Amino acid sequence: MRITIVAGARPNFMKIAPVINAIDRHNADTAVTGKDEGPLSYRLVHTGQHYDPKLSATFFEELGIPQPDVNLEVGSGTQAEQTAGIMLGFEKELMAHPADLVIVVGDVTSTMACSITAKKLNTRVAHIEAGIRSFDLTMPEEINRMVTDSITDLFFTTSDVANENLRKAGVPEEKIFFVGNVMIDTLLSNRQHFRKPAVWDEVGLHDKDYIVITLHRPNNVDEPENLQKLLKAISDSSGGKPVIFPVHPRTRKVIADFGKAVPDSLRDRDFAASQLSLRSSEANIGSTMYLTDPMGYLEFNYLVERAFAVITDSGGITEETTVMGVPCMTLRDSTERPETCTVGTNELLGTDPAAIRPAMEKLFAGKWKKGGIPELWDGQAAARIVKVLHKLKDL
Repeated sequence: MRITIVAGARPNFMKIAPVINAIDRHNADTAVTGKDEGPLSYRLVHTGQHYDPKLSATFFEELGIPQPDVNLEVGSGTQAEQTAGIMLGFEKELMAHPADLVIVVGDVTSTMACSITAKKLNTRVAHIEAGIRSFDLTMPEEINRMVTDSITDLFFTTSDVANENLRKAGVPEEKIFFVGNVMIDTLLSNRQHFRKPAVWDEVGLHDKDYIVITLHRPNNVDEPENLQKLLKAISDSSGGKPVIFPVHPRTRKVIADFGKAVPDSLRDRDFAASQLSLRSSEANIGSTMYLTDPMGYLEFNYLVERAFAVITDSGGITEETTVMGVPCMTLRDSTERPETCTVGTNELLGTDPAAIRPAMEKLFAGKWKKGGIPELWDGQAAARIVKVLHKLKDL
């Protein structure tokens, strides 16, 4: 079977890594046993949706993923521009290198665009992480999920909630495969390789004595005043603990526009240093907060695993904190990963800065839930996917 695997943005790389490794193991085992089963050949396509090397290139090295066979180099743009660019590039790629199956992962623009392109070329599509829903159509990712799942042929799911969402949408049971969470495959296989980032020693961090935040969603970061209120609420309720903030490029631009509250030296300075400190006298956001460049996977999860708590608007991070048992607060009104709340350590706070202090008081009082690990989040999801692909190789 000829498979084309698509990756376009940072979360995709974490999801394709275990799948590629599982395919390689399958092919190696087949060669050793001498069974006439036929290999699962694959071609890796990077759409270039994330063009910052800190958000893409480093992941290939850290996670042991082979370099892509092609990079479409789509780069930045509006939603429509990126979608069109990906579809144009992927159509040429798929026509030049036909596949029996296109595998897409997650819910980024590349996921939807490549699914549509593949189906218009009469190529079957498999969606890893199918069926998750926030039911919030203001999120571009929700539209990507819905469109992708409306034309997918094989649905690989992470939870019973996702299974039920697909059933309600009319997907036949025989097309749904509950395999677990490939993000957790990557987390568990790399946990022993996590490495200390430079900011650890520069700030003097200690286990379970600091807070990590990540923010990148438009409703949290696009308005400077709103972002400043969120950061101040977090800092003011942090109990004096250091707050570490790896800054997404989108958020970095907004912080640079905080205006007169931030001195010219910070507004004009490149975020190349390992850490920058904002204090109440400089940015009116409370106690010391440390801003860093985006981190690689191994460094960032070193921080998360040892954090007192994580505050985020990322869905993927809520999955990782759940498995690592780290208290997590999500600054969103909805989540497509409800199991991180019903089973795991995550709680949905909404986007009102006023909700942060009560949650932090609950955390400091030792009343945060311990949480558990959802079913099949055991590091074997990719192996289950490859087992299904092998059985269905004669599609």
